Amino acid sequence: MTSPPPPAGPPWDLPVADAPLAFIDLEMTGLETATDRVVEVCVERVRGGVLEGRLHTLVRPEGLALTDAVGNMHVHGIDASALLEAPTFAEIATQVADLFEGAILVAHGASWDVAFLEAEMARAGHPMPIPSYLDTLNLSRRAFGLKRHSLDALREHFGLDKSRAHRADADVAALRFVWTSCVAALEPNTPRDIWDVRIAARKARDQILAECTVAIGAGQAVTLVYRPRSKPAEPIQMVLVEIVAGLDPPRVIGYQLPGRGRRELRADRILRIERTSSSTTT
Repeated sequence: MTSPPPPAGPPWDLPVADAPLAFIDLEMTGLETATDRVVEVCVERVRGGVLEGRLHTLVRPEGLALTDAVGNMHVHGIDASALLEAPTFAEIATQVADLFEGAILVAHGASWDVAFLEAEMARAGHPMPIPSYLDTLNLSRRAFGLKRHSLDALREHFGLDKSRAHRADADVAALRFVWTSCVAALEPNTPRDIWDVRIAARKARDQILAECTVAIGAGQAVTLVYRPRSKPAEPIQMVLVEIVAGLDPPRVIGYQLPGRGRRELRADRILRIERTSSSTTT
């Protein structure tokens, strides 16, 4: 599921390093927001890589007997006895709201976390709609030529610790590493630009199209980091001459160097643009 376009202004139009981000992972009793409940939450509020606030706690689910609160124990390993002294979601709702104040939610497979967070906050009497958010599952699918993009698969790919997978704090640590890796691959200027990375929509990022337009006007060679379907990213040095905006997605046309062979690339598959050290005119 894709979130709607973010509102104009902060935090979405700030430089990425200046935007407050709230990384979240939840562990639940199941997958039905109406009947299942959150049993563990971790939120880390980060700006420019600096941790500004954190909440990690087990959660005693209200409205469920503890014996019914461990439906996903085979996934996260949280049993009923661990929840006896835990706070309810209503008791932590103010802390959660404070961590998300003015921040952008970031999660992996984010629609689940958003749905459960909204449901729990509403039940706690603190409605907190989250219409727009960032999903590292979507970003990973664009940035990396992997067969699988689950958090477990990304842990394996990046060599991350797997000993506490599916616990909220460990998953947030993995989530933040994946986020940093995606940002390095995509080089967004703003959170809005990285929100534009939408696989199913075949959406070309406005930032990429703008940088291609500048390169065309300058007549200089640039290196496009391009990821073909189901393949790793590759650098392609080109002199760009045209953007065909009427196609879906738009195409970027130019001459590949050396040799000046004509290339036509899908703009939505361009991860980033790097200027070369030398300038080559058209």
